[in-house]
Amino acid sequence: MSEDAPAALSGVDETAVRTALIEWYEGDHRDYPWRRTEDPYEILVSEVMSQQTQLDRVVDAWEAFIDRWPTVADLAAADRADVVGFWTSHSLGYNNRAKYLHEAAEQVLTEYDGEFPRDPDELSELMGVGPYTANAVASFAFNNGDAVVDTNVKRVLHRAFDVDDDDDEFERAARELMPEGQSRVWNNAIMELGGVACEKTPSCDAARCPWRGVCHAYETGDFTAPDVPTQPEFEGSRRQMRGRVVSALKDDRELALDDLGPKVRVDYVPDGEYGREWLRGLLADLADDGLVSVDERDGDTVARLRK
Repeated sequence: MSEDAPAALSGVDETAVRTALIEWYEGDHRDYPWRRTEDPYEILVSEVMSQQTQLDRVVDAWEAFIDRWPTVADLAAADRADVVGFWTSHSLGYNNRAKYLHEAAEQVLTEYDGEFPRDPDELSELMGVGPYTANAVASFAFNNGDAVVDTNVKRVLHRAFDVDDDDDEFERAARELMPEGQSRVWNNAIMELGGVACEKTPSCDAARCPWRGVCHAYETGDFTAPDVPTQPEFEGSRRQMRGRVVSALKDDRELALDDLGPKVRVDYVPDGEYGREWLRGLLADLADDGLVSVDERDGDTVARLRK
């Protein structure tokens, strides 16, 4: 055990813990298509799509995306409006993720000669790629990452080893437990454990959790977990309305305000609460994100998806 290891891991047989988890994962795990590839482009697409989206819902969208744009060069050459339109039609959440993914593809081509950088720090230079995603791509594509710490991993560490609900403590525990040079299998394995055995409602015995013999929660029956920020209500939200704008422009490509408004809200009235000024505000937000262009033409405000 390293000097930086948290006190919660004191007395833990780390070798036995590592071996048990990896053998459990390699014996049986969910077979997602991006787990069968080491292509950093395909893995990046899966990571961006799965942000705040259940993995089972991502599979069809991921396969359709890779079928349409098989390589990073194909995506970089695509019309950005088509990429954003795809994102909307598959209900993948925030549309600026599609824009950033497209921009990241362009970066890989122009700044890295078509070859993805291999370490988390360089991957973080790509548009829209934060530390977590950069580390995941480095791990799963190049086996060159640090320990991944997401909500699932925090829940596992808190329950199994009583690690304090503190981000620094989670980072220290995760780093300590990950075997050197095995970020690909380890990060997949510990996230799988959190996804199928140590969920909000745990399935310790049914999923044959390999850590039952050392798990603090299993021993005590206390399966409390770290607080998880709740997502704001989607129905009727500004985020939902922004998505409807993008969806309408995807279908019609260019619309004046009073033609676009009813496609966004059925109660759209030009001079009403949800009217032209409200719609201009949505369009201004989307324009700031680089998703739409807004022009004044013959007295009308006209919007279209940016290319």
